[in-house]
Amino acid sequence: QVQLVESGGGSVQAGGSLRLSCAASGFRVTTYCMGWFRQEPGKEREGVAGQYLVIGATYYADSVKGRFTISQDKAKNTLDLQMNNLKPEDTAMYYCARKSGSGCGLSARGYTDWGQGTQVTVSS
Repeated sequence: QVQLVESGGGSVQAGGSLRLSCAASGFRVTTYCMGWFRQEPGKEREGVAGQYLVIGATYYADSVKGRFTISQDKAKNTLDLQMNNLKPEDTAMYYCARKSGSGCGLSARGYTDWGQGTQVTVSS
């Protein structure tokens, strides 16, 4: 059974850092396209970062390039997101997800398995 559980969210001041982690079970994260998404109330879900190690691909939204780093821990079977220099506009619920089928990217289309989310709040 596929399961994704996020952790690491919290409240920080602008300029601070947080590290999100997504514990996966039922499959190996290194063999799938994996992504981090975020969503604010009333807005569409936005792709933040994606990674597909099988094809050596990593993707970032322009808004987080240079500040966020996506990575995978093979031993722990986790997908991680290091977030530095956080801004108030980064405030959202963050979700990790697994994509089915071929290809990878930051569109939510094709991502079929989702975690429950972890809240990130950045104050100015």
